[in-house]
Amino acid sequence: MAKTTIAIIGLGYVGLPLARLFATKYPVIGFDINENRVAKLNKGHDDTLEVEDDILQEVLVQDKSQLENKGQGLLCTSEVSDIKDCNVFIVTVPTPVDKNNRPILTPLYKASETIGGVLKKGDIVIYESTVYPGATEEECVPVLERTSNLKFNEDFFVGYSPERINPGDKEHTVEKILKVTSGSTPEIGKKVDALYAEVITAGTHLAPTIKVAEAAKVIENSQRDINIAFVNELAKIFNMMDINTHDVLEAAGTKWNFLPFKPGLVGGHCIGVDPYYLAQKAQELGYHPEIILAGRRMNDSMGQYVASEVVKLMLKHDLKVKNAKILVLGITFKENCPDVRNTKVVDVVKHLKDYGTNVTIYDPWANPEEVQHEYGLPCHAELDSASHKAYDAIVLTVAHKQFLELNLDDYKSNNAVVYDVKGILGGKADNKL
Repeated sequence: MAKTTIAIIGLGYVGLPLARLFATKYPVIGFDINENRVAKLNKGHDDTLEVEDDILQEVLVQDKSQLENKGQGLLCTSEVSDIKDCNVFIVTVPTPVDKNNRPILTPLYKASETIGGVLKKGDIVIYESTVYPGATEEECVPVLERTSNLKFNEDFFVGYSPERINPGDKEHTVEKILKVTSGSTPEIGKKVDALYAEVITAGTHLAPTIKVAEAAKVIENSQRDINIAFVNELAKIFNMMDINTHDVLEAAGTKWNFLPFKPGLVGGHCIGVDPYYLAQKAQELGYHPEIILAGRRMNDSMGQYVASEVVKLMLKHDLKVKNAKILVLGITFKENCPDVRNTKVVDVVKHLKDYGTNVTIYDPWANPEEVQHEYGLPCHAELDSASHKAYDAIVLTVAHKQFLELNLDDYKSNNAVVYDVKGILGGKADNKL
């Protein structure tokens, strides 16, 4: 095999950190169809904040000649012609669900078509996008064969190495998370494993088949989803008993083998989505997955539950709900991270509006334009000074560090209530979730 030149297809939360990492040892071409995203990366800035500017700038090159001369580095592009000389292609595109929670494989199909147009004999295509077991070989490989006119496992090969990126986490970065690898043949599995082992300091685990690696990934997030659903149900029960759920979890957590999950909104591109991929495949095979879907129903119901609890709290404090002003703190799917994909805070906002309230969203991490585009909701990166003593209720939905520094009394009107979804405000909150 010729000198390894890697193409990363998709430069988002998963693709960019991986491209940056491989670029420390290999020539890497990062491809993304979003020209605006590519332009910003080539200027040395990552809007997702996953890769710090100085670290990104260390590996960036501006043209192929620089890449060839250095023998390593990262060239970002939206031109398909730039990846035609690569011999390893790594796909890191999103795999969302539609409004009916059915898997959307369109990004995978499009990425596979792009690669198929430049695929050559001996090339390896590695998928990192989360899918149901079998999707790589049953869905992606036929696209590669059709668009390249090459034969799978004769002319080209595939691998699967599920991403384990945790957006916003500066401790568990990509190289510090053990990587599961696999290949379409035993020999290719070893090659894929060796490739990742070059840059993943935490080590690798070579799975026996692609399907095993796919299944391992999808159950990681399904397991977390089910555990969070359990504590969400506990929170509902304990709230009816006038018991503080966080106090209960703290007490139970003193046992060495107690799992420290907390109640809350379960969104994001992984935990809130991946269980549906496994459930869809199971249903196609004639099995109805009861526990997985029950967990999803519980977690998907939490936005409505939070909104109803806020309203009950307002009525308890003799506050009028109709036309009440409510401040929602946070719109991203998790703390200290700008990622708004599949955030369940929008469910809280929707149901609060259904009660006739006026909702203001404040999030210093989110991009207001992205929130408007994705959800049609105005979002403020700063709190207006005119909002002093303006709100009848404050709902903390995301545990951003900036919110701990806020003096909430400055924004509360007379008799206003504070509802803390994340349990970080202590005595400042009026609820027990």
